[in-house]
Amino acid sequence: MRHQLSFDCEGAALAATLDDAAGAAGLLIVSGGNEIRSGAHRGMAMLAQRVAAAGHPVFRFDRRGIGDSEGDNGGFESSGPDIAAAITAFRLAAPQVTRIVAFGNCDAASALLLHQPFAIDALILANPWTYEDEPEADATEPALPPASAIRARYLSRLKDPRSLLRLFKGEVDLRKLLRGLSALGGSRRPAASDSLAGRLDAALGALRGPATILLATGDRTAQAFMDNCPAALARSAVERLDSASHSFAGDDGDWLAARILEILA
Repeated sequence: MRHQLSFDCEGAALAATLDDAAGAAGLLIVSGGNEIRSGAHRGMAMLAQRVAAAGHPVFRFDRRGIGDSEGDNGGFESSGPDIAAAITAFRLAAPQVTRIVAFGNCDAASALLLHQPFAIDALILANPWTYEDEPEADATEPALPPASAIRARYLSRLKDPRSLLRLFKGEVDLRKLLRGLSALGGSRRPAASDSLAGRLDAALGALRGPATILLATGDRTAQAFMDNCPAALARSAVERLDSASHSFAGDDGDWLAARILEILA
């Protein structure tokens, strides 16, 4: 059964939803970006229903300044108190829960790492966000995607006879091609310790509990994480899905739900 409730976070009333179940292992869903707790196209609401039907209570909430919650929206970097308050509210609303697994996609995954420690038992981090606002070296040129995305795109083009024909016929922008190829050359510099990627690497290294990273390998956010946080990948359990869906839409939702239920079990 689904219940609507609210809880306090530093004087602001936050809206929440509990999909009730009898199990002692519960799932806390932290929304990414400025999404409300139902998620993109109700994806998180449907995930919650599915997990609860399998016997695990699920708690979702709108952080301050989002959806039905009061307060100012400070973004994922300031959401630590919101997550901590949600964990407390979850335990009060479902007192049979003795184990909490927290799941976040995109910058919600990053928030779960950055604001540790939390009173939770395991993390599921999907397509963690590592981008930062940086001035462009050349404002006339759009930012390049991650090197892994460029690599995958060029490999795909090389297998396509029509792309090769366009190259031979002079229909390809050689300046753009060379710029992309230049991004693949040379050694990749490690992320600065004070960068978002550097802080995520450090946070993963300091975790006391288990973390599982879920990556949609065709998604640019996931590709950027793979490029920027190799140390995090080396020290964590990683599950990969051959998909470009950032939010695990459509049939990809089956894969996501299966991974979450495995961890809850």
